[in-house]
Order: sequence, then C-alpha cells, then structure tokens
Amino acid sequence: MIRILKSLLGLIRDIIINRNLLWQMTRRDFKQRYISSYLGILWAFIQPTVTIFIFWFVFQVGFKSTPVDNFPFILWLICGMFPWFFLSESILSASHSIIESSFLVKKIVFRVELLPIVKIMSALVVHSFFIAVLFAMFAAYGYSVSIYNLQIIYYLFAMICLSLGLSWLTSSLTVFLRDVGQFVAMMLQFGFWGTPIFWSLKTIPEQFQFILQLNPAYYLVEGYRQSFIYKEWFWEHLYLTIYFWSVTAVIMIIGAWCFKKLRPHFADVL
Repeated sequence: MIRILKSLLGLIRDIIINRNLLWQMTRRDFKQRYISSYLGILWAFIQPTVTIFIFWFVFQVGFKSTPVDNFPFILWLICGMFPWFFLSESILSASHSIIESSFLVKKIVFRVELLPIVKIMSALVVHSFFIAVLFAMFAAYGYSVSIYNLQIIYYLFAMICLSLGLSWLTSSLTVFLRDVGQFVAMMLQFGFWGTPIFWSLKTIPEQFQFILQLNPAYYLVEGYRQSFIYKEWFWEHLYLTIYFWSVTAVIMIIGAWCFKKLRPHFADVL
C-alpha cells in the first residue's frame, strides 16, 4: 500500500515540476486538434454551443418543458450538461493520449504521465468558456451572482482529480488492449443517460435513489446545481462528499499504480 501511495505522490510531483512543459504541450495540443479546419479552435466552442442550443429549442420551445423545482428547465439542464461535457471529453481523449503520441513515448527522457493530463487541460480550456456561458445565461434569466457560485472551483478540482485517476488507468490499459478505448466510449454513453442530467433524481422511487448516487458523476452534476440553483454548500451533503472522495482516492491510487507498473513496457508495445 505504501508503494502504491508513493506511485501516486511521484506522479503528482512530476506534474508540479513539469508544469511549464505541461502548459506548452496543452497549447500545442489544443491548436493542433483544429489546425486543418478553416475556423480552427473555434470548433472547440461551436459544437457544444450548438448542442446546447438544440436542447434549448427542443425542450424549451418545442416541448415547452415545465420548470424543475420552480427553476427554468434550460438552466437546470445546462448545470448538469456542462460538467458532463468536461468529464466525457477529458476521459475519452486522455484514454488515447499515449497511442496518439507514441513518438514521444519512445523518447527515454520524456515524462509519459503528462500525456493524459494534457488532454484534461485541453478540455479544461473549453470548460472554462462554458462556465462563463453558464454565468451569462443565469444573468440573462435575471439571476444574480451568489457566493455559492464560488463552489464551482471546488467541484472543478473534484472533476479534475476523478478524470486524472481514470485517465491514468484507461490510457495505460489502452496501449495493450485497444478495445479499452471503445469500452470507455460505451461506458460514457451509458453514464450520460444513467446520470440525472435530463431528469431529476426525484422521479425515481426513493428506495432506488441511492443506487444512482453511487455514480461519482452524480456528485459533480448535483454539485453544479447546488452552486447555481439550490444554494447549498458541499459540506451539507457530508456522506456524499466522503463517498465521492473515497472513490476518487481509490481510483487515483489504482490508476497511478497501474500507470507506473505498465509504463516501462509502453515503448516496446508501440
């Protein structure tokens, strides 16, 4: 157990030491992803924006969705969709990060553990834009900024930790089992509909609600809503907070151990 913790602390130390390199690689990755398209990096923001507009038109204009807990449905919806966009994008792209940068993996001096983090930081750039959109839409509907909104920093940190642990695990396994990438995409699709993004947990019988609360994404989605809609602090949900960080800690430890164990064999396989 001590060796596993040392693996995690070692990876975190490498992140801190190589923070400047990490930022440069993130900028390069973000530009390179859209360099061949006419609109360039604007596509990173256009596609999710169009998705939100479609949902707004379908549910708000077409179906005339009723408010959830006396709150406009579209605001309730985007509070759940924006964190999910970040989670799914960061985990899915990071799962293929080592394979995509195989030429770097073969360089002995390169810190391979930075590759999944680059993908997470690229997703974070886009997510920062949508946090601004979130504030703008709430202002457009007449809701002012609240001190509870500061919690977004806490939940953002929580998302990064969860994504990081999962990314170390999936990216290292994908090198040896390419099907892992497809499995991750399938699980994210399942998780999207299994997380209360479009629907409220209150629609589920109370005796079954705890099953869905076992999903770590539930804590994050509801956390955004607590910060913007319900005006609740995260420590008011103590048991959920303890559960989330316990699961996240286990995932990070397993992910770090697995990554460090498999890292010496990456170059041979690639």
